This record gives sequence, structure tokens and C-alpha cells, in this order.
Amino acid sequence: MKPNHLVPVAALCIAALAATTVVRAAVSADEASKLKTELTPFGAERAANKDGSIPAWSGGYTTPIPGFKNGGKRPDPFAADKPLYSVTARNMDQHADKLTDGVKAMLKKYPDTFRVDVYPTRRTASAPQWVYDNTAKNAVTAKLNGALIEGAYGGIPFPIPKNGMEAMWNHVLRWRGEAWQLAIKGVQGTGDGKHVVTAVAQGSFQMPYYFKDGSADKFNGQFWSIRMLTSGPALRAGEGIVGREHIDGDKTQVWVYIPGQRRVRKVPNACCDTPTPASAGISLFDQTDVFNGRLDRFDWKIVGKKEMLIPYNGNKLLATPEAETLSKHHLNPSAMRWELHRVWVVEASLAQGKRHLAPKRRYYLDEDTWIAVLADHWDANGQLWQMGFSNPVVMPDLPGTTSPGQFGFYDLVSGAWYFDSSLADAAEQYKIVPRYTDDTFTPEAMTGISVR
Repeated sequence: MKPNHLVPVAALCIAALAATTVVRAAVSADEASKLKTELTPFGAERAANKDGSIPAWSGGYTTPIPGFKNGGKRPDPFAADKPLYSVTARNMDQHADKLTDGVKAMLKKYPDTFRVDVYPTRRTASAPQWVYDNTAKNAVTAKLNGALIEGAYGGIPFPIPKNGMEAMWNHVLRWRGEAWQLAIKGVQGTGDGKHVVTAVAQGSFQMPYYFKDGSADKFNGQFWSIRMLTSGPALRAGEGIVGREHIDGDKTQVWVYIPGQRRVRKVPNACCDTPTPASAGISLFDQTDVFNGRLDRFDWKIVGKKEMLIPYNGNKLLATPEAETLSKHHLNPSAMRWELHRVWVVEASLAQGKRHLAPKRRYYLDEDTWIAVLADHWDANGQLWQMGFSNPVVMPDLPGTTSPGQFGFYDLVSGAWYFDSSLADAAEQYKIVPRYTDDTFTPEAMTGISVR
């Protein structure tokens, strides 16, 4: 081999080695100290933007909402707010730099019905002090080993992210509370404007990663648990699904109970672009909460941070009756609240040797909460295919601003769409509950309470 061939070969070897070892160590203590000065405890910029349209963060919204009882319908604490302006197909060019590709596509596809009503920005994000304390610890201890995360617990793992994968782990491990119960109603919108109920269910959720009395050295890697018991429609009544999600995707386990078979089956590939039984196969596993999948399927890149219009403080959607919420081709714009916020823009490109129905994706992570609020998906032909969305809600009783299972996507090609969960008519929407026993999230427990 000639000498001039040695350099590229060596470079390839080094790159291959780097891909299998620790990507990055934690930030320094000096850099982490910014979480108490110029940055919020979760790593967002404390200061307002230049023109004040995004205010400074002053601790979030923790004022109890009058009349609210845990488990009941959540009122809109900002119901008196009026839109500052609306973005439509006619004026979208004036706001193009603050709109995602997916939002622009929806404005063009439905120029007479889709719009973005922009309200005053309220930086409501908050969390308990112990979560902030854990986040500060994570900043100097958390690291990536390939696609796996180590040395993090009970808080945002990378409040000062240096790469796209760290930013996405922040979304996956965002603050959502320890345990909660959620009414679930999935609705599919067809291309010709019909609505089809895919599931009516009750969900039990738990995040062992956020057990207050836990620690990084005791954490076994299982960070999220779900049990969903379906009562409708009639075709699906009695079905159940249990999932235990692990930091190491190879250790994630999901089981389903099918009444007609009277047995529990383990889902062999509960990941990525596999259709999830929880949505009757309409949504993919990694479209849950806009993104909830294996991070090793993609290469991740931080494109930058931008001021963007995103759904936010969406208690209005919870309070709007379902009959007024579901329009023919999208959610009713009058039920949605959009605000101007700074977001991290993270791009995902399919990793070498992997496959996915959407090989290119772009995510928009709210800087205050790390919620992936919007997403754009491109198909294998490079065509913009889907727009993903979630609806963050302010919950001072948690405290926090989080997405209560309300997410979905618009298919920009077929015109079909999906919304999970339509909670407006539910007597009990989202209830904070004591920690479940671990055996709640087992196939045996699901078998015992499912309809046979």
C-alpha cells in the first residue's frame, strides 16, 4: 500500500473506533454552573429575546388553577388571552422563518381551513427542586456510550447538549412526573374527511427514572412503563398492552393481550417504524409523543436554535368539546394555542445499515421543557411526508409543562391524520397518582384484568 493511501484508511479506523466508544464526557463544573446564572435549571436561556416577544424565564407557572381537582378536567389558566395575530396561507411568507416545513405544507394544503393563531408567549415550564438538583448533577456526570446513556438519573441528562443525540435523550427523559393515569382516545382522520375511533382506553404510566428516592447507581435502566387497557371500539374491547422501556433498546419489552386468542403475546419488534397496537396500527412506535424510539437507528445533528411558532400551553384544547375539536382534515385551529419559543432544531439521518420508512426527520425541541413539539418526516423518495405534533399543557399541580398523551401527525401526501389522545370529553383526563407497584406492568397482571 502506498503511503498516500494510509491517511484515509487510518481515518476510517479511528472513526469506526469512535463509534463504539464513549462519544463525550460530561461538561465541566464551570460550564454546569451556568444552570444557576444565565441558563435555567433545564439549560434554556433565562433572558428574553431581543424584542421581548419571548419573555425571560422567572421560575415557570406554579399557581394553582382555581377549582381544579386532580383527575378532573383541566381548565385553561390563560383563557382570557387573545391571539396577537394569525398565520394563514395568505400571509405565511411574512412568518416563513418561524414556521416548520410541515406547518408550511399544511397551510398550503388546506388554505381555507388551517391556520396558526399566535398567543402571547408564556414560559410556564417548571419542575420540583429535586429534579433541578439532579439535572445539575447530571450535567457533570452523564455521558454517552455509543447510543446508550450512563451516569444520569432523575433530571434532564444533558442540560447543556453538545450533539443531537444528547438533545434527543433530553426529550426522551424529559420531566413528566413519577406516575399518572390517562384517559386515551385515538382518532384517525381519513383523507375524505371522516373520523374513525381507533381506541378508547385507560392508560397507566410510570417513570422509574424519576423515582424521587432513587439514584443513578441504583437505576436499572428501565425508564418508562405503560399499561393500556382498551374498552372500545367494540372490535378492540378487551385488548391490552404492557410495555417496559429500557435505556438499552435491546432490553425493551412489550406484550399484547388479544381476547380472541385468549393469550398474551410478546411483540417481537416494539420499535421504530413498526405499527403500534396501541393505535390499531395507525401510528408507528417511534411516533408516540412525536418521538419515542431507539436512538441508534439514526445519526443525529443539532442544526441550531431558532425562534419558532409551536403549540404551547394548550389547555384550551383540553377544554374544547370533541365535536368542536376535530375538523375534517386537522384539529380545529380555534382550539389550538401557538406561541413563539426558542427551540433546538435536531436533524435525524438514517444510520448506515439501518432501515426506516422515514429515513430523514427533523425535530423541534422546546428549550424550556425539551418536549419535541413538532417534527417533519421525509419518505425514502425525499418527499415531505408527515408533520408530527404534540400539545404541551401547563400543570402547576405537577408542577410542570408537559404533553398529556396528546400527539399526532398529518400525512401530507394522503391527507389522512391521527390524534392521540382526544381528552376533551373525558371525565378524568390526566390524574397524578401514587407510584404503582412494579408488577402492575407485567403480562401476568394484564391477563388477570383484561376481558376474556
